[in-house]
Amino acid sequence: MRKLKIVTILAIVIGLIPLGISAQENRSDTYRQLKLFGDVFERVRADYVEEVSDQKLIELAIQGMLSSLDPHSSYLNADSFRDMRVQTKGEFGGLGIEVTMESGLVKVVSPIDDTPAFKAGIEAGDLITHLDSKPVQGLSLNEAVDLMRGPVNSTIKLTIRRAGRDPFDVPITRAVIKITSVRGRVEGTAAYVRITTFNEQTAPGLEAQLEKRGDELGDRMTGVILDLRNNPGGLLDQAIAVSDAFLDQGEIVSTRGRDPNNAQRYNARGGDLAKGLPVIVLINGGSASASEIVAGALQDHRRAIIMGTTSFGKGSVQTIIPVSGNGAMRLTTARYYTPSGRSIQGTGITPDIEVQPAKIETLDARARTKESDLRGALDVPQGTGQAKPAEDGVHDTGAETKTAQPQDYQLARALDLLRGLALVRERAIN
Repeated sequence: MRKLKIVTILAIVIGLIPLGISAQENRSDTYRQLKLFGDVFERVRADYVEEVSDQKLIELAIQGMLSSLDPHSSYLNADSFRDMRVQTKGEFGGLGIEVTMESGLVKVVSPIDDTPAFKAGIEAGDLITHLDSKPVQGLSLNEAVDLMRGPVNSTIKLTIRRAGRDPFDVPITRAVIKITSVRGRVEGTAAYVRITTFNEQTAPGLEAQLEKRGDELGDRMTGVILDLRNNPGGLLDQAIAVSDAFLDQGEIVSTRGRDPNNAQRYNARGGDLAKGLPVIVLINGGSASASEIVAGALQDHRRAIIMGTTSFGKGSVQTIIPVSGNGAMRLTTARYYTPSGRSIQGTGITPDIEVQPAKIETLDARARTKESDLRGALDVPQGTGQAKPAEDGVHDTGAETKTAQPQDYQLARALDLLRGLALVRERAIN
């Protein structure tokens, strides 16, 4: 039976060898390599300190082969494949973080809004070194993710390494993660739309939010702020649909793999949901994959101003390929390119205007001396329309003084820019 399994594996792999002038050499070399695999398989099966099933050994071999190629290729057993399909529909269990592997540790790409990890203060760029005091070094990404999953309301302790401070522990209680991928609100006279991930709900959610904010603001609407910060990506077709929502024509993204004949290009169709109004896209180091596709497309077409900090730089395409046993393999098959031909991989999207995250602190300006406070200052000429200074030297700004400043510095800068663009446009019309 063991011989039959090994021979079957050999026959399948050999059947994939391309025929040609060097086919005989390829076949001979492959025979030698597969014989090595068979020898190791038999030795582990017979002499390992504990008995291991053939299924587990084969799965581990496949996982090792795929995960050693790049951080995003992996093997999904039946349970992992089912979880992945549930996640793309917008609901799944766990902590609420998108992760990858870096130097043997689990790296947080982004926490997802309003999830246990987000509420616990996990940040993009954090390195997870231990799970319940057990080191993650030596685990595959799937194995680490499986350990982070568990029964709802159970708690896991993550040991975090973060730049600028000593390692620390964060206990997080698992929950069912229900992702509302698109949220929106009115900010001043701007439509603010936040996309947390790209799943099957994203494109219709964006359309609904823009329509709702447009109804609220009417002709007062000055533009759209599209917030993609800490958005780890998701489905390619949703990234294309979101980009298409703001473009009338032109290429959105292209994918190129090993075979140049298999390159694919995705183009916009007519219709701009923002109706030509300015668009500002906010990104940061947690914006990855599909987020970078959107930012890159709108930047290359000069349809939006990109603000924030450089994005994550995940510019590779993973194809989910079902295999026997109800599992699948996630295989990197191509790279993304923006309409101008830029590769996102490793470099990310550089913002047009760099705005580092910061806290807003309002300074008290009442103690400052003004012209009107000086002894002998000239009176305001009659009929100039200038407001009379208040006795304390502070001009009355009416309702504006009652509006709290946004605590999000990057968002505040985006709102300032939209107001400036609206003012320039209004003056040009008049």
